[in-house]
Amino acid sequence: MSNSHQKTLVQRLTRNQQHILDLVKQLDQPLSAQELYVQLRDAGKRMGLATVYRALETLKREGLIQSRTLGTGESVYSSIKEDRHHFTCVQCGNSIPIDECPVHDLEEKLDASYHFKTYYHVLEFFGLCDQCQHAEQSKA
Repeated sequence: MSNSHQKTLVQRLTRNQQHILDLVKQLDQPLSAQELYVQLRDAGKRMGLATVYRALETLKREGLIQSRTLGTGESVYSSIKEDRHHFTCVQCGNSIPIDECPVHDLEEKLDASYHFKTYYHVLEFFGLCDQCQHAEQSKA
């Protein structure tokens, strides 16, 4: 996204959306809407949980933040710094980051072929982590 487009979007944000965007940008880890709500409340920002959810959806739709869905079905939100990919254990819920992007070149080709502007992409593998595999084998 171009800087001028991003500045125009940021100028149109509500005060609550701006508070949430600022918080998400400062964080080094993805957080759920509930966790963001608690952090905002602790910082003296008064808004309801429903407002947090609506603001997150708007920020995501505008390409200002990204979300990913955990194995539990819960969404977590983070700043768009880079593509993040994970192995997620369906048993314990642990997520292991993948340091490289195996689909970056594919994304660029698809963007060009379909005249599509991608804000971010998510690649998630679901299965059993090493620890849960060993626990399963111990049961057998």
